[in-house]
Amino acid sequence: MTVDIKNYRILQVLPHLNSGGLVSGAIEISNALQKSGHISYVASNGGRREREIIREGGIVLLLPLASKNPITIFRNIYRLSKIIQKNKIDIIHARSRAPAWSAYFAAKKMNIPFITTFHGTYSIKGKWKKKYNSVMTKGDKVIAISNFIKKHILNNYNINHQKVVTIHRGINLDTFNHLEVSDERLISFCKKFNIPEDNFVILLPGRITRWKGHKTLIEAVAMLGREDIVCLFVGDIQGRNKYYNELNSLIDKLGLTNNFRIIENQIDMAAIYKLADVVISASTDPEAFGRVVAEAQAMGRPTVAVNHGGGPEIIINNVTGWLFKSGDAIDLSDKILKAIDLDDLERKNMASKAIERTSLNFNNDTMCFKTLEIYSDLINRNIKNEK
Repeated sequence: MTVDIKNYRILQVLPHLNSGGLVSGAIEISNALQKSGHISYVASNGGRREREIIREGGIVLLLPLASKNPITIFRNIYRLSKIIQKNKIDIIHARSRAPAWSAYFAAKKMNIPFITTFHGTYSIKGKWKKKYNSVMTKGDKVIAISNFIKKHILNNYNINHQKVVTIHRGINLDTFNHLEVSDERLISFCKKFNIPEDNFVILLPGRITRWKGHKTLIEAVAMLGREDIVCLFVGDIQGRNKYYNELNSLIDKLGLTNNFRIIENQIDMAAIYKLADVVISASTDPEAFGRVVAEAQAMGRPTVAVNHGGGPEIIINNVTGWLFKSGDAIDLSDKILKAIDLDDLERKNMASKAIERTSLNFNNDTMCFKTLEIYSDLINRNIKNEK
C-alpha cells in the first residue's frame, strides 16, 4: 500500500534504536516511507538497530534524545529546529516523552505539524509526573497503539477525543511466516541450546525485566511437575543482573534447572516461535499492545496471554489462544495444560484461525498505510493554512 504524498520529509524522534516495540514501530514507518518514495529521518541516541533504517535508505541522526535532563531537553529544541530547517522537514513524529518535549517546541517554532504515538500507559502518580506525560497528548494527532491505550488517554488526560486515533501495531508477515522457517534453522537452535527433540517447548519472549512475569511462569511450570518440558526465556538482560540471578535462584530452588534456558536476545525470533509448542505473555503490568502475542499468533502458535492490556484485543479466548489472570500461576498452569492436551487437528485449527486474524487486523502494511494517511492529511492541511 502507498499513500499519495510526494517527496515529503518525515522526522521521527525517540530515545534509542536498540530493542522494544517503540523502536520496531519507528523502523517500520521509516522503511515504509522510503519504499513509498519519501525521505525518512530518525533522530535518537542511536543503537544496534540503526542499520535496519540505513539499509532501506533512511537517514539516522544522532542526538542526546534519551536524556531527561531539562538543560539537554532545552538544547534539543535548538538542535531539532536546525534539522527541520536544514532538511525542510514537513512533519515531526515523537514516540517518547523526553524527546517529545523537544520536538513539540521545535515544531511550534518551525510551524510544522507535530504527531505523537502513545506507546504506554506511563505512571501518572503525582501532578508533575502527569504534566511530564502530557506532552504525548499535544500532537495535532495522537496515535494510540491499542484501544486499551486510547481508553487510558481519554480517561486520564484533558484531550479532544477526535484527536486520538487507534492504529494497532503491525507484524511483518513476511518475517513471521511459519512456512518460511526451514527445519535447518530449528535444528541449529535446538543444538545450540540443548533442547531435546521430544520435549514440550514453552516460550516467553521479551526483556528479562521484573514486570514481564517470568516468576509466574516458573511457578506454573513447577506445578505441572513434568520432566518433558523446556521453557525458554528469550530477551535482553540489559544489565539487570540482580533480577537474572533471582530467576536462576528460583529455578534452582524449585528443582527446575533442566527445564529452563535463559537466552540473550536472538536475531532469528521466527524460528524460535516456530519451535515453541506454546507462547506465553505473562506481564504483571498491562502491555500497551502485545507485540509478542501478535507475532506468536502470526506464526500460528497457541498463545497464553494475561487478561489485561492490549492482549485481549489480539487473542480470541479459547479460539486462537487463552487468557489468564495476571500473576496467577495456578490459572497459567491450567492454560498451559490446555495447550499440552491439544490434539493435532485442534492445534491445526487454532493455528489457522490465529494466522487469519493476525493477517487481517495486525499486519505491518495496514499500520504503515494508516500512519502515512495521517501524515498526508496533516501536511496538506498545513500547506493550505500557509496559503
